[in-house]
Amino acid sequence: MKLATIRSACCSIRACASHSGSRFSGMSRGCLPVGTPNSRLTLRPASTAPSSGTSPTLTANFGKQHQEDDWFKCNRSVGEVVQVTKEAVATLQRKNPEIQPLLVILQAGEDDSMLEINKKIAGKTGLNVTQICLAKKCNEDEIVEELLKLNDDPRVHGVFLRLPPTSLTSRVLKTLKPEKDVDGISDLNIGRLVRGDMSKCFVPPMANAVLDLLEKHDASLKGKSVLLVGGQVPLRVALQCLIERSGMTVQTNHWNSKSLKTQVMQADAVVLLSAGNIDIPPSWARPEAVIIRCESALEPDDAIIDLSSRSGLGYLTAAYRAQNVAHSCSRWLQEQQYRPWHLHSLKLQPLNPVPTDIEISRAQTPKPVDQLAEEIGLLPGELEAYGRNKAKVRLSLLDRLHSQPDGKYVLVAGITPTPLGEGKSTVTIGLVQALSAHLKLNSFACLRQPSQGPTFGVKGGAAGGGYAQVIPMEEFNLHLTGDIHAITAANNLVAAAIDARMLHEATQSDKALFNRLVPSVNGVRKFSPIQISRLQRLGINKTDPASLTPQEVSSFVRLDLDPSKITWQRVVDTNDRFLRKITVGQASTEKGQIRETGFDIAVASEIMAILALANSLKDMKNRLARMVVGTSRSGEPVTAEDLGVSGALAVLMKDAIKPTLMQTLEGTPVFVHAGPFANIAHGNSSVLADKLALKLVGRDGYVVTEAGFGADIGMEKFFNIKCQASGLRPDVVVLVATVRALKMHGGGPNVSAGAPLPKEYIDENLSLVAGGCHSNLKKQIQIAHLFGVPVVVALNVFKTDTQAEIELVCQIAKECGASDAVPCQHWSQGGHGTLELARAVKEAACKPTNFQFLYNKEMPILEKIRTIAQKVYGAEDIELSPNASSKIDYYNQQGYGSLPICMAKTHLSLSHKPEKKGAPSGFVLPIRDVRASIGAGFIYPLVGTMSTMPGLPTRPCFYDIDLDPETEEITGLF
Repeated sequence: MKLATIRSACCSIRACASHSGSRFSGMSRGCLPVGTPNSRLTLRPASTAPSSGTSPTLTANFGKQHQEDDWFKCNRSVGEVVQVTKEAVATLQRKNPEIQPLLVILQAGEDDSMLEINKKIAGKTGLNVTQICLAKKCNEDEIVEELLKLNDDPRVHGVFLRLPPTSLTSRVLKTLKPEKDVDGISDLNIGRLVRGDMSKCFVPPMANAVLDLLEKHDASLKGKSVLLVGGQVPLRVALQCLIERSGMTVQTNHWNSKSLKTQVMQADAVVLLSAGNIDIPPSWARPEAVIIRCESALEPDDAIIDLSSRSGLGYLTAAYRAQNVAHSCSRWLQEQQYRPWHLHSLKLQPLNPVPTDIEISRAQTPKPVDQLAEEIGLLPGELEAYGRNKAKVRLSLLDRLHSQPDGKYVLVAGITPTPLGEGKSTVTIGLVQALSAHLKLNSFACLRQPSQGPTFGVKGGAAGGGYAQVIPMEEFNLHLTGDIHAITAANNLVAAAIDARMLHEATQSDKALFNRLVPSVNGVRKFSPIQISRLQRLGINKTDPASLTPQEVSSFVRLDLDPSKITWQRVVDTNDRFLRKITVGQASTEKGQIRETGFDIAVASEIMAILALANSLKDMKNRLARMVVGTSRSGEPVTAEDLGVSGALAVLMKDAIKPTLMQTLEGTPVFVHAGPFANIAHGNSSVLADKLALKLVGRDGYVVTEAGFGADIGMEKFFNIKCQASGLRPDVVVLVATVRALKMHGGGPNVSAGAPLPKEYIDENLSLVAGGCHSNLKKQIQIAHLFGVPVVVALNVFKTDTQAEIELVCQIAKECGASDAVPCQHWSQGGHGTLELARAVKEAACKPTNFQFLYNKEMPILEKIRTIAQKVYGAEDIELSPNASSKIDYYNQQGYGSLPICMAKTHLSLSHKPEKKGAPSGFVLPIRDVRASIGAGFIYPLVGTMSTMPGLPTRPCFYDIDLDPETEEITGLF
């Protein structure tokens, strides 16, 4: 088989590739080529001599008397089209200097006969053109493979298939993107043309050229008849539509038709399509009739090539194709702009009593995710579908909409919760349903992905509840798009690398380690890029392995990890208490390398926190490299990059970094992405999900995101950690409260998950409600005001709440400084039940903010901890254990002192004691240890004991979860 070649009309380059269909990688795609169909035009009167008293209506003999330059000067049609296209390209480039419209000609064989015509048209219009030559007998798979590459290349604005008719199969035509089909041969383009949708279709260039010649005929052909003979269906259909719309009548026929002579004699103009060597006798046509003869580019008769390469129709067709490329480029640029939403909400019909969450979810049919994406202005190429209901969104969206103003940024936080949770997720979902489905304002919810541990443990799923849910809730709560599994794989690869490296260092000499770490391949020994990075951190500026001294070799190969100071643990996304402490290395093959370690739940991995805080793929890769996994015996931190594993981690995480698009029960968009712990990490969904959503909603839209636990934990970390990383600033805080939680903070009895609620929480008790409002609710409002952000209190109403209790909460909340306080009925009514909240948020978002961080990150670590304890928690002071004090000294020594603080403490109280409700004060906050997530970028002091591996209760949720093998429906999820 012949090698594929690419020719550049700009550079006159020929190159051979390694296989048919491949590109020449050494050629700049900015300077690219040209080709147009080998077409011959005969435009003449029907007889060879004029009839008496009548001159020939139109005569032309293109390409024989004049060279191309003279031809361009004298041919009005080509000149006009070229000029229009040139001006269009110049206009595009004035607005977008970096843009260069590009046509790619994909052809079979290496025929260069039309190269000069294409050069001239490209040169005169300002286009770039490339010619890709496949083998002359290329097969369908090779053509499709090349087309897929061209479809995905944003630099290509038009593709011309210069292939034999037998190669233009249905599969080939369906593969070519209609947006790049500048020859207008695909079914979609022809259909649009027939329907009259000219703004979206491309008219076949040869059809335009023929119509141009007919319309410029000396005598008007309006009302006259035109006969089309032969030709391929797309060209014939296009010509028929265009000619009829120009006021002429059209008939079609084939060469072997018995009625051909009669029809020719009756026609005012005859267009011969793909005639080959067949012609019609002059005696058939009327003396004044116009005959246009078009030859296919790949007719077997090569004798016509010299004539056709200089033919007028060839030039005119090439000019119209160039015009289509300019139109395609213009449409592409327009497509890259922000697109207004056309969101079609889904109707809710709430039932009373409210069914189970899974019954509600299953009763609503979600929109196909590609439909939802189109409605909110996403391009097809920005979507990676995972089935019908969910899709990853590519980060290229940020580049496309980089100049688009952000929308309003709303944070949903909560008062200090009961162990049951107070409904921040349902409020978040209900709020966006109200904003988008009812107030018709663009809005996006950004939620954390739930861990399967709580889903099968005691808490259940996190898709919201009642008529404020993300759907399908089964897909939301189980696996989703595999991000947590990717984190698990990446985390455990690091763990495996640590133990393997310790084993090999313990059992090999420096020389043996060096020979294995830097092996000789085909007699050549060289460092990998990640090894060169390690050498540079060691201060060894060498790239030749042979040049290292024995001491440098030893420093390079030995991480010398201290087994007692390894901080990295394995993870699994299951509540498994028996993995909290384990012993590894007990097999004889591990040669006595036994040590104690343990498992965390997957969402507690530092990699999850990194995913949530990364601003880009590059940022994530750098953060993964900086992760500290332990300390050497000499006291130096050892990183994932030192282990040589950080590049592999980025590979495992390359898809997980893309947020997942889903929808609410009312068809409004949701991003689900990341789910870090809210104690040892910051407990917020991802920076990237928020950034994508803020661009998509537009200047007047709203992005509603949620912070874990109470405002003293999740909101404080959102401001001081997430906003530091993202550079984003919130406009409003929605503070979620419940009557039951306020009663607890007002002195009510303890509440336990799974146990019946005491009567104090069922019966009206205004005293307990007031006590909770004046203590915890007031304190949480004050915390938000520390950051200069207005607060709207959302009272999540339960059926046991009385009207008096609801009114009391709203009254006291406003007295405590909330901009507004409103009851919310989203659980039973969906978005309609949070309309009042949506209006309050809209009003608060219009107010000016004076956002400020709680502390300067350059403050000493100790002072940052003290500031949070005193200003947020209400502590009198802090108390450091000796271990915590020495850790702070170590982190300062290593240069980590400017990192923000992520306090790890109980979420059930503002203090360190879960039983202390309300707003405790005057206590001393004990700091027993201080640890660091250097990759994620924060220091986390431990207040008390933090469990990073939950256990299962006596009766876990999984008792109720089941699958119907007939319908494959899941039951029992909530």
